[in-house]
Amino acid sequence: MNISGKVENRDSLRYENRKFIIIGTVVVVIIVFIIRLFVLQIMDSNYKVWADNNAFLGKTIYPSRGIIYDRYGKLLVYNQPAYDVMMIMREVQPFDTLDFCNILHITKEQFDKRIVDIKNRKLNPGYSSYTPQVFMNQLSAEECGVLQEKLYKFPGFYIQHRTVREYTYPNAGLLLGNVGEVNSEDIRKDDYYVMGDYSGRAGIERSYEKYLRGEKGVEILLRDAHGRIKGRYENGQHDVAPVSGKNLTLSIDMELQVYGEQLMANKLGGIVMIEPETGEVLCLVSSPTFDPEMLVGRKRGKNFAKLSKDPLKPLFNRPIMATYPPGSTFKPTQGLIFLQEGVITPETRYTCAHGYTYRGGKPACHGHPSPLNLEGALSTSCNSFFPWGLHDMLDSRKRYPSIQEAFDVWKNYMVSMGYGYKLGLDLPGEKRGYIPNSTIYDKIYNGHWNSSTIISIAIGQGEILATPLQICNLAATIANGGYFVTPHVVKEIEDTPLDTLYTKRRYTMVEPKYYEYIASGMRGAVVGSPFGATCRGANLPDIEVCGKTGTAENPHGKDHSIFMGFAPYKNAKVAIAVFVENAGFGATYAVPIGRLMLEKYLKREIPESDKPLEEMIMNTKILPSMYYLGAAEK
Repeated sequence: MNISGKVENRDSLRYENRKFIIIGTVVVVIIVFIIRLFVLQIMDSNYKVWADNNAFLGKTIYPSRGIIYDRYGKLLVYNQPAYDVMMIMREVQPFDTLDFCNILHITKEQFDKRIVDIKNRKLNPGYSSYTPQVFMNQLSAEECGVLQEKLYKFPGFYIQHRTVREYTYPNAGLLLGNVGEVNSEDIRKDDYYVMGDYSGRAGIERSYEKYLRGEKGVEILLRDAHGRIKGRYENGQHDVAPVSGKNLTLSIDMELQVYGEQLMANKLGGIVMIEPETGEVLCLVSSPTFDPEMLVGRKRGKNFAKLSKDPLKPLFNRPIMATYPPGSTFKPTQGLIFLQEGVITPETRYTCAHGYTYRGGKPACHGHPSPLNLEGALSTSCNSFFPWGLHDMLDSRKRYPSIQEAFDVWKNYMVSMGYGYKLGLDLPGEKRGYIPNSTIYDKIYNGHWNSSTIISIAIGQGEILATPLQICNLAATIANGGYFVTPHVVKEIEDTPLDTLYTKRRYTMVEPKYYEYIASGMRGAVVGSPFGATCRGANLPDIEVCGKTGTAENPHGKDHSIFMGFAPYKNAKVAIAVFVENAGFGATYAVPIGRLMLEKYLKREIPESDKPLEEMIMNTKILPSMYYLGAAEK
């Protein structure tokens, strides 16, 4: 082959390679364009949002929040119209900012800060300049009317119809709860919410949020080429109607709740009343309290800060959050354990030489005959009988090979009676109280301990802590003869069955037959027994009341006054626990408050003979010095 032929072949091969390179480049470019179009139109939601928002405006329609009633159908919480100022950032055009601020009664600095916050994706996850954002919430009808007249001057802004909560009574603020704006954590956990939405922040509003909130709807509006709204798209065929939230009927008797708050005015503590058969909470009084209207609308933030700084802690729900030594209200649990374990019989008698004497000291006891049996010990609230019972249970190696095993059996009984763990009340914030186990004492005493080391727990002192709710639940359990239904404040949910947790019976480890001895002893504490009585103040002429007083030692000040009881003696309709901080003996204040509350519920009115007592209680102020405040929370 000659040289010219070789050159021609080489040039032909070069041209052939260039053709493939050019074709390959074109193919790559086409593929890149296809991928980019796919990303823009399919994968990238911003492109779709931009395209849709050029033609449509999806306007959220918020559902009406569920209404709340008391057990007798009295309206407690309902809705009133309110209005949010919405904005679509991309559609905002230059406007008179000062005029806008004057209409809304805000400063230019507040306006600028709100714009910055809306654009901050940490505060406002999922922010897009194409989608509606809340600029200002919960305008009144008057404020909305003023803005509506000038809204044409402010392109990109529009009015969104909402509702705010209204309350029939200025009571039960902690129980009912409140509604507030969601935060970034709420949005992250539940895609139902977007920035500017509201949800229950406390109480019933929080624990039943998913029932109360309903389902959002959407109205699709059509835009013209200039972005102006021209009406509903295809006559609303694609709109989605909102679904209202479910209405709730509470187990609460609001008249009783109001009365309890009046009795507890200027005092610290709480009142719990439960219907034993059903576990329905009849009242849940925490004192001090506040008007739920304080936490509605734009005033919510300011008032919440004020309540949070109040040294009396009105936001602290004492009936379910405060843990106290239960004192002598704890003694019925000990009698039940000792009977079930065979430590005592109903006729077993222990000597009381004005208290139980042991190496470390002697819990004092008031005067009464000695020796006495279980019913007498309950009637007189003996501080010797129950320590002797604990001694015979824990220190006798005939029953258990070690004190650790015996003590853990004791604890298991306590847990079955509702102590040491949350009961499961359908409100947020419930505390568990405290019942120690043998491991705790092994660590404290290096394994060397006996009943005398921890004897104070037999009378509800020492390490024992309980909430007023747990104490009331014990009264309900005794009234039922050995079982309780998990306490709950919601009686009915519209078109929805209650959780089975709030309908099934929970039996303790103690046989029902032993509860009659406890109930009899508590009846004797009210009407008197051959040995004496400690809560005669709860004795009602036409209602058989069973009761137990308690005086809880308080290292931070004066002792706490406690009363626990139920009525009537047979087929009880109500159980009660009253706790008044720093009020001294149980019979001094807790018993008379319990008496009045039982009359109010069972008779629906206070007889004239008890009107002086009622007036005295309502006008009594029992508040500790600022030094002692906060002891219950620690």
